[in-house]
Amino acid sequence: MKEEIKAALEKVRPALQMDGGDVEFVDFTDDKVVKVKLQGHCCGCPMSQMTVKGFIEKALRESFPDIKGVETVN
Repeated sequence: MKEEIKAALEKVRPALQMDGGDVEFVDFTDDKVVKVKLQGHCCGCPMSQMTVKGFIEKALRESFPDIKGVETVN
């Protein structure tokens, strides 16, 4: 499952990179939460949580409807 999530993140990565940001897969927990680390301009951006919930999480749920959510780690 982790490899499939990493592959799905590759599909959202170009949109983040267009704005100088990026996302790194960290973990997929037993309680079905995807952990990611934001990088570049996304790190510390006031809109970062909107990006995570409204863009990354939404994209991942299209392929993996069973995930509970996406959270950022430092």
